[in-house]
Amino acid sequence: MNLSTLLIIIVAGSACAYFLGYTRSQQIAKPLGGVRNLATLPNYYASMVGIWAFVPAMVLVVLWSVLDGAVISSLVKSSLPDEVKQLSEESLGLVMSQVKNVASGIGSVDALGQEYVPAVQRLISLNTISAKVMPVLAIFVLLIGGLLGYRAVRPQNNARYSVEKVFNVTLFVCSSIAIFSTFGIVLSVLFESISFFQKVPFFDFLLGTHWSPQIAIRADQTGASGSFGVIPLIVGTLLISFIALLIAVPVGLMSAIYLSEYASARIRGFVKPALEILAGVPTVVYGFFAALTVAPAIRQYGDALRDWGAENEIAWLANLAVSSESALAAGIVMGVMIIPFVSSISDDVINAVPQSLRDGSYGLGATQSETIKRVIFPAALPGIVGGVLLAASRAIGETMIVVMAAGLAANLTVNPLEAVTTVTVQIVTLLVGDQEFDSAKTLAAFALGLFLFVITLALNVIALRVVKKYREQYD
Repeated sequence: MNLSTLLIIIVAGSACAYFLGYTRSQQIAKPLGGVRNLATLPNYYASMVGIWAFVPAMVLVVLWSVLDGAVISSLVKSSLPDEVKQLSEESLGLVMSQVKNVASGIGSVDALGQEYVPAVQRLISLNTISAKVMPVLAIFVLLIGGLLGYRAVRPQNNARYSVEKVFNVTLFVCSSIAIFSTFGIVLSVLFESISFFQKVPFFDFLLGTHWSPQIAIRADQTGASGSFGVIPLIVGTLLISFIALLIAVPVGLMSAIYLSEYASARIRGFVKPALEILAGVPTVVYGFFAALTVAPAIRQYGDALRDWGAENEIAWLANLAVSSESALAAGIVMGVMIIPFVSSISDDVINAVPQSLRDGSYGLGATQSETIKRVIFPAALPGIVGGVLLAASRAIGETMIVVMAAGLAANLTVNPLEAVTTVTVQIVTLLVGDQEFDSAKTLAAFALGLFLFVITLALNVIALRVVKKYREQYD
């Protein structure tokens, strides 16, 4: 029995336990004059029985799935030849991988060696036993738990407290998983970044103006040490994000104001879904649009302006150079992509402003535009800032559009007509292909990730301070 079938059986068994608990509560309520004489409602009794059946069985399945491989591997290692047991952890892990491949039907024992036959046979035997015992034991625990929960259905037993306690524990575990996942991500990036800074000085990374992480194979080759200055990547990231926000924030905010304050219900019902469709378009499609349409159009218009400047002897136009891959193309398309983030959130926040504030403003003689500027916008400012922050984070973290429209060149420039690259693009580039994990080139990706995390954290702190300073409180 595979795992998916077992999970279906556990869910179905828990549903049956729920039904039996509900039926049992109805039965014991009849002699007492109805469910109002029970300690709690029948659905709480039913939930209690279902939880008693579901939780122990799922805990068993999860623990078995997590510990099964480690326990079997430790038992199989005892069957390996004595000389193999003395190998290092890496070599022993390679041998165990070969044994597992042979046990699963990949390769033959003859190629591995006859001395490994006991280990292969034991692994096959243990896997077979585990595959047979675990479903039986899980179903047994399911039945025992359901039976104990069924017997706990009594008039004086207030099952609501037990059920709510289980749900509280579940919510706490889910929130803890989110918190510990965040800490795990930060610590994993931090430790690898420390390894990187042991190879590359911190200030060379932070203040360097040249990014060329290619490490030569031989020490006598040019560029053997590489260059890891992050300034060009930060400038490129901020340049493209600034262009994107310059387009997305005004368009998105004005769209939200129009939809929430001026548009009729018919227009709103058409325009709002049309705007939100932009959020569902894959980024690779935006990348194709930027690379095949926007970037060539910018290059064409730039060449036309240059020719016109040469004809009219305008020096700065005659010297205009537009790259086929530019920050402007990536920023424009990225701005279109993040318009729904600003528009949708701002629209929801503006609609959440109490109608009494509008009515009070109109009662004092204010016009609709004055009400929007002086009442609605200040009240909705925290939510609008949150939407802009979300859009900024989305722009900073975008990769595909930048790769296809802005290129991979780490140029230190603020000219939007030149090719640039971003931090996220370089992270992907550094981790693509076969790399030595302990090399400075690979570890640079983690240092970039940590730097990007710090920048994002700083943006959040600034946004919270702005919201706290300018928020207006209403009763």
